[in-house]
Amino acid sequence: MSDFQNSSAKFLVPIAILLVAAFAIFSSMTVIIQSGNVGVISTLGAVQPNALPEGFHFKKPFIDAVQQIDIRLTASHAQATAASKDLQSVTTQVTMQYSLNGPLAPQIYQRIGLLSKVSASIVEPAIQECVKGVTAKFTAEELVTKRELVKQQIQDALAHFINSTLREKGLENAVNIANLAITDFNFSPEFNRAIEAKVKAEQMALQAKNEKIMRVTQAEAASEERKLAASAEAFSTEVQSKARADAIQREALALKQSPEIIQLRSIEKWDGVLPRISGGGVVPFLNVGDLQGNSSPGATPQK
Repeated sequence: MSDFQNSSAKFLVPIAILLVAAFAIFSSMTVIIQSGNVGVISTLGAVQPNALPEGFHFKKPFIDAVQQIDIRLTASHAQATAASKDLQSVTTQVTMQYSLNGPLAPQIYQRIGLLSKVSASIVEPAIQECVKGVTAKFTAEELVTKRELVKQQIQDALAHFINSTLREKGLENAVNIANLAITDFNFSPEFNRAIEAKVKAEQMALQAKNEKIMRVTQAEAASEERKLAASAEAFSTEVQSKARADAIQREALALKQSPEIIQLRSIEKWDGVLPRISGGGVVPFLNVGDLQGNSSPGATPQK
């Protein structure tokens, strides 16, 4: 029994060794490139010109080494302090989003290094230089009011600066700039206080202007109200005067056309007392129209 076990152990040990060796050889012959990366092959230290795309690949065992390079969108943050056109100290915080050009990854790795080295040696110095150059073209106030224009000029300057730097190494367009964001402007405390004072003064001036407009509007409304009242009163007076004139004219015309109305008016005014006359007992006939010429009722005429 022991002889069988010894012979089995002697048989299994070489098989296990062969399996381990085969697995090691197979592992050294294959590589899996992760998503969002490309593989850079180094054969005995020499970088090969073609990059490996994502997925499973074979390589030469033991002599090929594969370095995976991230080509996904990444961000680089930088802060630059510079003087504006009106000599105000401005600290600008900028975030640039960019990615590496996959087909040029072997050359980037060979001449610059990994993504972290690209950021430190190419992108961040470019941000510092371009932000300072563009900041000097604008006043501190314009940096705020013309933020979009400032951003576009910084992005254009970055693209030109980075491509000029990479062109010297034969790597033009190796870095693709996707977007640039100005995350913050920090001004000196003195400038911030001056801005607050200016804004407060503008608000007070606007408030005074609005109050003036309100007072003028109220005065104009009161004036218009008085004009309307005067016009209404004048119109009422005119209408009443015209009505009285028309009534007088109609009454005069009626009196002219009907003299009997005069006698009627006199009768309406008579109080019913006849004048007393001294003399004979015969009561003379009186003309009603003559009563209008008499003095006050009850007076005794002379003989």
